Amino acid sequence: MRAATPLYFFFMILIFTGCNFSAGVNKDLVTGLSYSNNGFSVSNVYFVGPDNTPLKSNKVAVGTMVAIVIEGIENYELKDEKAFPGLSLTVTDDQGATVLSNDDLFADNAGYSTTDAAILRGTLTVGDPMVAGKTYHVKLNAWDKNKMENTITAEIDVDVE
Repeated sequence: MRAATPLYFFFMILIFTGCNFSAGVNKDLVTGLSYSNNGFSVSNVYFVGPDNTPLKSNKVAVGTMVAIVIEGIENYELKDEKAFPGLSLTVTDDQGATVLSNDDLFADNAGYSTTDAAILRGTLTVGDPMVAGKTYHVKLNAWDKNKMENTITAEIDVDVE
């Protein structure tokens, strides 16, 4: 067997340090919130209540405003120094039927600074047609409109009380 050459190690280092993207899958064992990212790097994803603090469970009372928050998003492909995020939010019932859906909360925008686009949030007020005693699946998709392969998906089952 032939020993690896220094050139081989140089190319391996170049490959690992030259890539400006991230991919991963994570799950919060407290709330059940899971997320995956591809192309984007992300520092934090969490499920918050109306006071904007992370919740300690997935149980939510009717009338409560909750949100999935994504922080530290990097690696947008910029156009005229601006980022163009897309964000969809879908809620389905326990049979998989769509209860609420918005295909792109940023459908008409002129772009954002990278600082503003680094934090995205999908907000939901738990209420009609959602009912107490049922579980609903909330799914948030975020993407870069200039580089569609950059995506973040976050999902949580919400128990409505």
